[in-house]
Amino acid sequence: MHVAKSGLRALGIAESYSGREQSTLAGVVMRKDLLIDGVAFARVTVGGCDATDAVIRVFTDLARRDINLLMLSGSVIAWYNIIDPVAVQDATGLPVIVTTYEESEGLEEDIRRHFPDDSGRLAAYRRLGDRIPVLLHSGYTLFIRPYGLSPADAARLCNDFTREGRVPEPVRVARLVARGVVRSSAPDDHDR
Repeated sequence: MHVAKSGLRALGIAESYSGREQSTLAGVVMRKDLLIDGVAFARVTVGGCDATDAVIRVFTDLARRDINLLMLSGSVIAWYNIIDPVAVQDATGLPVIVTTYEESEGLEEDIRRHFPDDSGRLAAYRRLGDRIPVLLHSGYTLFIRPYGLSPADAARLCNDFTREGRVPEPVRVARLVARGVVRSSAPDDHDR
């Protein structure tokens, strides 16, 4: 992949949920010039183990051959439903950049507390490895886990896709879209 390519397309994936059972994933295809070029959705189980399959389904449902990489807003979503970025990379054949936005001591203790008998979930979290801090041109620090590309290329792509703040546009817009879908499907006062 040529990271400097102007026509490069990223699939940004982010989630939103309200309630206890399902979370909505939105995937937004965005060109490097920040034009949106496609959208897809999937649902995941809150507290489940189906997040990796849902991310792959978002990519597959788009049926696109021009996507160059995936950007995920976090790898632990929907109440400890852990995405396996290596499995996503293997299934899609594309590099993956997992983004997070704050320093953290990690989630190992939280996983142990909420899922004391789930050694698989804890092992999946540990396989994610360490995050790499990236200072963006906006002055903010983004934390990334790159898979299938070098940390330097991942940092450059995050900078290229970040207009302001600390959130790259593909995942920022995906999060907005996911929130909009969740809000629009929530019952309002007139439906009660």
